[in-house]
Amino acid sequence: MSNPADPNAVFSVRDVTKVYPMGEVEVHALRGVDLDLQRGQFTVLLGPSGSGKSTLLNILGGLDLPTAGTVWFNGREMTTASDRVLTMFRRNAVGFVFQFYNLIPSLTARENVSLVTEVSSNPMTPEEALELVDLADRQNHFPAQMSGGQQQRVAIARAIAKRPQVLLCDEPTGALDAATGITVLDAIDRINRSLGTTTVVITHNAAIGAMADRVVTMRDGHVASDQQNDTKVSVNELVW
Repeated sequence: MSNPADPNAVFSVRDVTKVYPMGEVEVHALRGVDLDLQRGQFTVLLGPSGSGKSTLLNILGGLDLPTAGTVWFNGREMTTASDRVLTMFRRNAVGFVFQFYNLIPSLTARENVSLVTEVSSNPMTPEEALELVDLADRQNHFPAQMSGGQQQRVAIARAIAKRPQVLLCDEPTGALDAATGITVLDAIDRINRSLGTTTVVITHNAAIGAMADRVVTMRDGHVASDQQNDTKVSVNELVW
């Protein structure tokens, strides 16, 4: 099947549905989603719990497959890709950041980042990645010696150390207070601008949408709205 989407799109999603069987009941997490994500674009995915945001992110990142529909990455169909192709895609092309940092407590910040650099095809050094998130001076600290915001920035450094084409963030500020969340969002924004990484951030917080190029709102498994920001707000101007 040929790609019907914009050739500049990093991701093209067409009529994607995801159904989870729950005993005798079927839960429809996605209902015919169509979406293109452009190269280098910073997109915020908004919506309440259960709207399908995380399911869509997991499908984009190759962590899950749709029940029906098609996903292309750089013009290559991923919905029929082999397990090996999907593994290499996740390893080299996609960086993930989640709400909880998932750092290994017994490893320093530098060692946590090096877990990725040792298996990637074209990584930056752990020191370079930590410098990008303003943690060069904390590279020998263990997670227990760092604040929540610092741990999340280590997780971001780990995600981007492989030089991914795409950075997928699921509620990266969900466990943080506003001031700390701003610091984390600033790191994500800086990476988007300096590396040109196509970035998707899931959040419940509508205020964060003001810093993005584009805001996609989901509701009941559908894309309810899709808006471009003509004027982006700087991270430090966000209010929530």
